[in-house]
Amino acid sequence: MKNSFEKLSYNELVAKRDELRKSYLNMRMDKVLGHVDNPLQVRNTRRQIARLNTLIHEYTLGIRKAK
Repeated sequence: MKNSFEKLSYNELVAKRDELRKSYLNMRMDKVLGHVDNPLQVRNTRRQIARLNTLIHEYTLGIRKAK
């Protein structure tokens, strides 16, 4: 799962990040209410968002080029 974002374009990365942010927000709300099925999924989602932010930042710095 770690390297599954490498082949996505910039626009796909941004869309995926927004989708994961919404999912993370819902998981946080469920966690407060006590309805979390898998508590580790919250951590994994947060880390995926961080990976996406890193890739997006690489595009803005010019380290990663659009193909």
